[in-house]
Amino acid sequence: MLIHMATTPLPRSHTESDGSAVIRVLSYNIRSMRDDTNALARVIQACAPDLVLVQEAPRFFRWRKKLARLAAASGQTILSGGATAAGPALLCSMRATVERTEDVLLPLTPGLHRRGLATAVVRFGAARLGVVSCHLSLHKDERYTQGGMLLDRLAALGTPHALAGGDLNERPDGPTFTRLAAELQDCWATAPWGTEYTSTPTDPHQRIDAIFATGGIEVLGCGVPYGHPGVTETDLRAATDHLPVLAALRVPAA
Repeated sequence: MLIHMATTPLPRSHTESDGSAVIRVLSYNIRSMRDDTNALARVIQACAPDLVLVQEAPRFFRWRKKLARLAAASGQTILSGGATAAGPALLCSMRATVERTEDVLLPLTPGLHRRGLATAVVRFGAARLGVVSCHLSLHKDERYTQGGMLLDRLAALGTPHALAGGDLNERPDGPTFTRLAAELQDCWATAPWGTEYTSTPTDPHQRIDAIFATGGIEVLGCGVPYGHPGVTETDLRAATDHLPVLAALRVPAA
């Protein structure tokens, strides 16, 4: 399959003279670190993110140690989530100042997998930002309800700007994806960069992972980081069963 490379580099993280912050955000389903964790760490580190929105973080035996090991190997620290959020987690660089975090368990539908949200409020200099990592249901009706809860949770963070990202288990023409994109910027659709499809690494043919941002955030580019310096196709295939989404965003000063 022909892969479209990201030929134009994304802006690096920095603070601008007006107090706004340019940050990099990575959303990544890591499949409970059941694959090549060294490749996974190399991909994350090469993307140089300020925030990593993780899905399917380890949830069982020694899950904290496993997630801490990944964070250390990829130049990040644990912000929130993991088993306490039923899988979603947040990592951050030392550039972030953390105001607060909260792990949220969503209502359990009997017989279905428990879902949750990892949330935080962080600052990058004068820019203040709410963040949510999510992994929505495989079941259409439950997924749609969870999409509404995600929007409610973003609003409840009480920040001037916010972003959400994760594994939606749905393509852009689905009702939940459409619901989110009606309220938020779908970052890839706003400023496409790199390639679009996130599943599967061996045969990319569908976009089910995404990053969304509130309207005041400027999207400088977003997509799968094929061709990004230090990110190899070999590592992308070996790291997990999803491809990551990387975005560069300009967040205004609060």
